[in-house]
Amino acid sequence: MLDWNPALYRRYEDERTRPAAELLARVPLTEAAQVVDLGCGPGNSTELLVQRFAGAAVVGIDNSEAMLASARERLPPARFEFGDIATWQPELPPDLIYANAALQWVPDHEALIPRLFAALAPGGVLAIQMPDNREEPTHRVMREVAAEAPWAQAIGNADKLRTKLLSISSYYDLLAADAAKADVWRTAYQHPMASAAAIVEWVSGTGLKPFVDRLTPELRGSYLAEYERRIATAYPPRSDGRLLLAFPRMFIVAQRKA
Repeated sequence: MLDWNPALYRRYEDERTRPAAELLARVPLTEAAQVVDLGCGPGNSTELLVQRFAGAAVVGIDNSEAMLASARERLPPARFEFGDIATWQPELPPDLIYANAALQWVPDHEALIPRLFAALAPGGVLAIQMPDNREEPTHRVMREVAAEAPWAQAIGNADKLRTKLLSISSYYDLLAADAAKADVWRTAYQHPMASAAAIVEWVSGTGLKPFVDRLTPELRGSYLAEYERRIATAYPPRSDGRLLLAFPRMFIVAQRKA
């Protein structure tokens, strides 16, 4: 997959940072010495961690050099390192491992989530937020168009382009037996959008990227045109003329026993 585009991602930064802040608000720590932001992106979530835990050693991990460069420019006091979440191991046991909108790109959650939890310091917290929008029109339509000619051959099996999340009760079961406290919940945000094109722009920075990265410029243009046409049908204008984009997200907060 081609590298991520920080500028495109940040066009909807307020909307993307809101769940990050709400996840952090549920972290039951008054202080922390070692904090890790897994999948830190352009540093918007890392900035929240630096503000919350003044004096902590905060490190952001990402596998996109473009995102890391944007994060370093935004937040010089924090440390940012290239890393793959699937194989990442901390140098020191963190007090907080925080992953906002990142783990949905990483496979094998049955092994990944317990491994991250076990890497915490005693009393440490694992805090995760993941988009849970696979069955929303934005993502159903991505797969539907990808399965049709002339795009299907280039894109391949669309079901494999993103990790299928477990049920929220399954994430609870992965953590609760060994945790001092485990908290899971799901929220569907409702984002007013100016147009179908605006919805396409939003998902182009994240979920749509693995689809269009596989296409030639000509096929990419025709795919996006058909995708936008179907999005306009799936999201009719509301009373104020805007389109209401439902965006479900899953939250997991678990604390290790002291």
